[in-house]
Amino acid sequence: MMETVWNEIVSAINGAANWIWQMIAFEVPWYQNYFYGLIAISLVVWGLELAFPWRKNQKAFRKDFWLDGFYMFFNFFIFAIAVAGIYKLLELGFGALGIGMDSLAVLSLEELPLWAELLVFFVVLDFVQWLTHVALHRFDVLWRFHQVHHSVEEMGFAAHLRYHWMENILYKPLKTIGVMLLGGFEPEQAFIVHFAAITIGHLNHANIHLTWGPLKYIFNNPVMHLWHHAYNIPAGKRYGANYGISLSLWDYLFGTASIPEDNPDIKLGYPGVEKMPKNFWRQSVYGFRKD
Repeated sequence: MMETVWNEIVSAINGAANWIWQMIAFEVPWYQNYFYGLIAISLVVWGLELAFPWRKNQKAFRKDFWLDGFYMFFNFFIFAIAVAGIYKLLELGFGALGIGMDSLAVLSLEELPLWAELLVFFVVLDFVQWLTHVALHRFDVLWRFHQVHHSVEEMGFAAHLRYHWMENILYKPLKTIGVMLLGGFEPEQAFIVHFAAITIGHLNHANIHLTWGPLKYIFNNPVMHLWHHAYNIPAGKRYGANYGISLSLWDYLFGTASIPEDNPDIKLGYPGVEKMPKNFWRQSVYGFRKD
């Protein structure tokens, strides 16, 4: 039994590694190539930062630019190989308990038109991520790891994917639950949702003044998200504000939205940010330490 489980996990890890290599080698369709898609989106958003900078004095290669760039590829591709094994173990664990991908289904998308399938998929997964993000701030054991993301002191697009690898371990199972709520349904065109989320996330962290006008009550934006990273938490928000990933909708619905002022130069970080190590490897183990 254990040998079978181990073989399944190894197979999942090898499959993830092969998939990433196929993307690098241009062996998958361009519209499903997450590797070069990430590079293309990053270059476009970085170009917008350089052309229309919100913080005029911020350098093109801002503080921790290269560190954040490394995090982008580590979290999305290198560590994703290991997460594939965890993902498979989770799937096998659910199966052993008699829980299938449709066991928690509350919605059926198969009869909907494609655009509606993608919209529901996007909204449900974003809400699951919003809840997870709230938990990262509310529980000390999780906050210790999330501090890596909040140690950013100069905001730029690559800060989007600067986060501790433990967050991958937390987000993946919860994403699985989100898919299970949809009866295990994941649209073939899910890559559209993926690229949309990456683009919105990059823009939210970019050095660009963008609010989306009236759509700010639906979509997250750089002005709103800057206050999520504020050193001084907005008044009345004990754990922070503006937890939205792609959508700001949840923050307005649940009373966690706050934009005290439209100011690009607020101090970023958190009390104690100076204790955070400055390199990737030391940041990777920092959350496991006891003060």
